[in-house]
Amino acid sequence: MSDFSLFLGKFLRHGTAIASLAPSSRWLARLTVGNIDWAAARVVVELGAGTGPITRVLAERAPESCRLVVLERDPDFARLLRERFADRPGLEVVEGDVRDLAAILDDRGLARVDSIVSGLPVPSFPTELTKSLFRVVGKVLTGEGSYNQITEIPWAYWRFYRRYFQDVRFVLEPRNLPPAGAYFCRGVKPVN
Repeated sequence: MSDFSLFLGKFLRHGTAIASLAPSSRWLARLTVGNIDWAAARVVVELGAGTGPITRVLAERAPESCRLVVLERDPDFARLLRERFADRPGLEVVEGDVRDLAAILDDRGLARVDSIVSGLPVPSFPTELTKSLFRVVGKVLTGEGSYNQITEIPWAYWRFYRRYFQDVRFVLEPRNLPPAGAYFCRGVKPVN
């Protein structure tokens, strides 16, 4: 089964829990991780990896000294990711839920991460889950670290991310179908 067919089938069955009709294009994947300083990065976390287009770019660009923790809730996607990236040292696919992110990182002895890349449909999360996620992000993200979020609804969520981050930038990738982009967020605000 192709990645597109698998993704579309999951989207039709689970809707906004999957967030997209199709995997991210290579252009969107490259854009989303383009701001990561690979010379300094020691730990990068990916949330909601799906079939792994962003994971592939992370695996290509990250030095082997950088740990890549890839979190995916869907068992089919997680199995596919494990198969695809089994030979990549320092890349661990974790089948789990973002609700458990703090425990997942703690179990691996990771107190700080340099970047978090998200393919999750965060704006459609219940408010308490969103707040919980950004509390964890605020706790683990290094001072210069970034939270990178893909979206297929360009510019629509700028205010949403400004509620949680001091600095929010959006970049459009028109070659993705549908056109999409990434938010690059820094400086997590305190979450009540």
